[in-house]
Amino acid sequence: MKRVVVTGAGAVSPLGIGASTLWEGMLAGKSGIAEIENFDVSDLEVRIGGEVRNFDPKDHMDAKLAKRMDRFSHFSVASAAEALNDAGYTVDPEQSERVGVIMNSGGGGIPIMEANVEAMVEKGPKWVHPLTIALFAPNMASCQVSMAFGIHGPTVTSSAACASGVQAFVQAAQMIQRDEADIIIAGGAESGLRRTSITAMANMGALSKRNHDPAGASRPFDLGRDGFVFSEGCGVLIVESEEHALARGANIIAELTGGAFTSDAFHITAPDPNGKHAARAMSLAVERSGLQPQDIDYIAAHATATNVGDIAETDAIKTAFGDHAYKLAASANKSMVGHLLGAAGGVSAIACVYAIRDNIVPPTINLTDPDPKCDLDYVPNVARKMPVDVALVNGFGFGGQNAVALFKRYE
Repeated sequence: MKRVVVTGAGAVSPLGIGASTLWEGMLAGKSGIAEIENFDVSDLEVRIGGEVRNFDPKDHMDAKLAKRMDRFSHFSVASAAEALNDAGYTVDPEQSERVGVIMNSGGGGIPIMEANVEAMVEKGPKWVHPLTIALFAPNMASCQVSMAFGIHGPTVTSSAACASGVQAFVQAAQMIQRDEADIIIAGGAESGLRRTSITAMANMGALSKRNHDPAGASRPFDLGRDGFVFSEGCGVLIVESEEHALARGANIIAELTGGAFTSDAFHITAPDPNGKHAARAMSLAVERSGLQPQDIDYIAAHATATNVGDIAETDAIKTAFGDHAYKLAASANKSMVGHLLGAAGGVSAIACVYAIRDNIVPPTINLTDPDPKCDLDYVPNVARKMPVDVALVNGFGFGGQNAVALFKRYE
């Protein structure tokens, strides 16, 4: 079976523009959470979020092209451009049919849909943009990336809520192993941070209401956690066959050994409290990678800072890894960037491959009063230098969708 490797990364996140900016911010324990500025929140119960600030799409693409995209597609093209540059790869028109794109999203173009519903109600039908549906469609991130770089291979989008980003890497590995492509731009993108969506999540009771302390609002595994922080952004990896990477002299960051999908089949928003099927996804990912549970050094936990979710994931890790669960490190980057929904897995995957590259794992910040039911090593508050040869990323989505991808040091 073909080996699959990672050769580049790109990101747009609440910590700034670029994968290196994201990584440096994580290692410094920096929070990207603040009061929302992109729209009026004065009358909302929740007024904080993880916004991408100082992002101008015209800095990353042609202005005319940018006008025909929603914000999540802007993030996708910008992150893909950075990742391709990082990988030292330019799409050759003669080889474009062997290049693929998998840019997953949980919600697609929520801003464009909200804006046009408002236009319809306030001004009438003639004010609705004719491309609303085309710009909103979740597959547009993948399609816009394919058009921006002249890619004619498989262009795929899966929408699996907050598991979407992780799914992209497992799908990419599978497609390369089936010889459907030599190289794939894979990741997740989201820009659903709008008045309607944040109000819906707040009314559900899913969001932190710590408006007075934005930087301290996202508190995975902490006894004082009161919900997740809604964020936006994108995370992308360049994934290719080992053969293709070696032939072009690419710098290989890590190996992507595959992963697994399972379903809780339990509830439309809540995870199964016993974490049984999340644990099975982790176990399958390890088994399919030809590894043993004790081989795992680091887990980029899903860890949204909800009461039920953090406990369920903790129990799932214990089920999957037994005694070794207490020996591995499992940190929550959402403590710093918030919950990027469909893009969360993309950001976490970057954390995994860079942890392997640099032998350091990012912390879980705001972990000052650990929940006794969350008793694993969550790397509290300060990044840790440690050997990292194998790293696993969890992504769990509404509807009970579980996705796990596994990366290891390339040898």
